[in-house]
Amino acid sequence: MKNLLIIRLSSLGDIIHTLPAFSVLRQNFPEARICWVCEKSGREILELVPGLDEIIIWPNNFFRTGLKIREYKIEVAFDFQGLLKSAFLALVSGAKKRLGFPRQNLKERLASLFYTETSAPINEFDHHVIYKNLHLLDLVGLKTEWQPENLCFPLSIPGEIRKKVKEKLVGAGLAHDRPLMIFNVGASWESKRLPAAFWTEVIKGIRKEFHKDYAFCLLWGNKEELNLARTIQLATDIPVVPFLTIKEVIGLISSSSLLVSGDTFALQVASALRVPVIGLFGPTSPTRNGPIRSHDAVIYASINCSPCYQRRCSRPRCWESISPQQVTSAIISRIKNYG
Repeated sequence: MKNLLIIRLSSLGDIIHTLPAFSVLRQNFPEARICWVCEKSGREILELVPGLDEIIIWPNNFFRTGLKIREYKIEVAFDFQGLLKSAFLALVSGAKKRLGFPRQNLKERLASLFYTETSAPINEFDHHVIYKNLHLLDLVGLKTEWQPENLCFPLSIPGEIRKKVKEKLVGAGLAHDRPLMIFNVGASWESKRLPAAFWTEVIKGIRKEFHKDYAFCLLWGNKEELNLARTIQLATDIPVVPFLTIKEVIGLISSSSLLVSGDTFALQVASALRVPVIGLFGPTSPTRNGPIRSHDAVIYASINCSPCYQRRCSRPRCWESISPQQVTSAIISRIKNYG
């Protein structure tokens, strides 16, 4: 196979989860040209991936995007997105082999009509989504054993990115000479966000224990998350990270010693870069979406309505079943046992 197409349009965390599949393809087809279709925000991640030949941005113009893809004479298209629009992109690519997930594992089941082959069904909540992605490669004879500690996430962070992050931190009064602990307090889904009072109690407990050993900061994404971070800052005096690009967020996380986060892009990046993680899970499944390293910790209340994968919830019992003390204890245990 000479020309391969990966279709994973979004989200940022899901693009990270697709990198091990890309890595397996690159290792097994070193001479192939591999193209990746993604949304504009995903470009910043993929520009850090060595060995990726082409990045095609969607949506540019559906017709124009289709023509652009056809220029590469794609032989095999892998649809890791599993939506009608991504399956249709596989079709318009001109690839004779269009590989996707079975109906049972698709958000939009009609997408399966555009595939020439589908992988065997799996129970979504019994396997990590990375396993699901690797499982798709079975269709081209690449059976990969599930060994999380050996997964490869090819991300190369240039020195200028690290330098820019350092300059921004210094400019915001965040210069430090101690290991950095990041509290990522936001999330794109409202249902994934813990209240300011919860974070405040966690942070006060950790600062009391480790104020001489660590520097601390609050990470955020969108405007709502920034407002949350500033509320926590007022209560804890922990500095808020200034605005960072996606590449700079990756650079910041790569230089940290511990990340405490919900199910977000930041958590997926930390897990990929082998940065120690304390993952906080409410409406989503840590088995499917959580950190993959054995030394990482997950706080999750397995109640009858979770995981629900709802973006909003008027009564988040999953979060109400978790205490700040549980999170504080998990952080202390992780540091004392593994450093």
